[in-house]
Amino acid sequence: MFSNWITRGGLLAVLTLLPSLAWAAGGGGASEIVVVADTRQLTGANFYFSELYNDNMWMFAAWAVILTTACGAVLGVVMDFIMKRTGIDLTKRSIVEH
Repeated sequence: MFSNWITRGGLLAVLTLLPSLAWAAGGGGASEIVVVADTRQLTGANFYFSELYNDNMWMFAAWAVILTTACGAVLGVVMDFIMKRTGIDLTKRSIVEH
């Protein structure tokens, strides 16, 4: 039983170290990769956010946070309205676990 655990542990160690061995092998003169958005055929808001992504990553991240929060708030309000219209009132909730 103990040798089975050692075999599994050794296999796990080898599988864990394989990527680092490949990384250490090099690969020639690799340069830094730059990721940019292609804006050649974009217009309007898509062009604005693509240019923002290419030029100012911090402002793009701020817009992403703001828009995600706004979308969540709008979805919450809409779903609350829909649930009230169907008869589910979440403001008057009684706990029945007692």
